[in-house]
Amino acid sequence: MTEPHHDRRGDGPVLLVVPGGAGHPMGLGPMTDVLAERFTVVTYDPLGLAHGRLGEPVADQRVEQWSDGASRLLEAVLGDGESAYVLGLSSGGIAALDLLTRRPQRLRHVVAHEPPCVGVLPDGARQRAMFQEVYDTYRAAGPQAAAARLGAGLTGQEPGETVSGRPLSRQEELTDPMALFLAHVVRGFTSYAPDLAALATLSDRLTLAAGADSRGQLLHRTAEFVAGRTGARFAEFPGGHVGAGEHPVAFAERLVETLAQHDEPRVSSDRPSASH
Repeated sequence: MTEPHHDRRGDGPVLLVVPGGAGHPMGLGPMTDVLAERFTVVTYDPLGLAHGRLGEPVADQRVEQWSDGASRLLEAVLGDGESAYVLGLSSGGIAALDLLTRRPQRLRHVVAHEPPCVGVLPDGARQRAMFQEVYDTYRAAGPQAAAARLGAGLTGQEPGETVSGRPLSRQEELTDPMALFLAHVVRGFTSYAPDLAALATLSDRLTLAAGADSRGQLLHRTAEFVAGRTGARFAEFPGGHVGAGEHPVAFAERLVETLAQHDEPRVSSDRPSASH
């Protein structure tokens, strides 16, 4: 079996990056450039969208598919006795939680940034219904209308009038990463129920993160809730939900600081490390 689609750069301890959305790593280059000064950054592309598969058919996605692919990728890039750090962003954060639960043996520390596993919340049924509305809006009126509904849901606002639009054709959908997320990722991933009891036994290897600009919003609350229920650390990162793209240097530096707090002898926030 071939290695899952990915990019690799830098030198040092392995840091696996699992992007959000439909897994397309677009916009993450400036952040990974900074991280590659300290780490071997392996950026996972679950659907191969940045590796020649954009435009090919896509099935509805399951969290376990992404985490299984991430596990195979780590087995391919890690040497005997080595372990990896993981940064999961949004839907990639959900895959990172599943990876830690099911395949913790090769992981040093996982940072899950704003994973939308909203079903864990006390009002989880209502929040999951909101994401179903996002999907239904996409199918009825296209990606711009769905994005407007999603934005309202994440910020806790009442949905306004539906943005005018039309459903995309099959070919249009296959060439649009955001449309692929709305069509094939959003429902399955936001319905995923993390195993909080299992994560609690691994809490020393887990940080839940959220953007400072997301305070008061749904996914900041979700990250805080999961941290509280599992005993994992909670950390704020620069920017909002897409802080890795908005503030790539500051986001990368905050990640280095976060990992250093948990693994000081092996990774320093001051200089690169080549140890594994």
